[in-house]
Amino acid sequence: MGYSMRLFATFFLVAMLLLSTEMGPMSSGAEARTCESQSHSFKGPCVGDTNCASVCQTEGFIGGDCRGLRRQCFCTRNC
Repeated sequence: MGYSMRLFATFFLVAMLLLSTEMGPMSSGAEARTCESQSHSFKGPCVGDTNCASVCQTEGFIGGDCRGLRRQCFCTRNC
């Protein structure tokens, strides 16, 4: 009987650990999605992410970064 209680306690502890990691601060289902769009104001090849981000902020986005082979500026915002 002592072995079964120890097994149950171990199983219960593992189950509680798994549930506590599943119920973290971001598990409410309300995670913010990120939408992106190519910048309309950025001119030339996109070399620095900070320059791209500052241009995107003037367009009303929260940030931006350079992407792709052609190095274009893509702006990001929360959907």
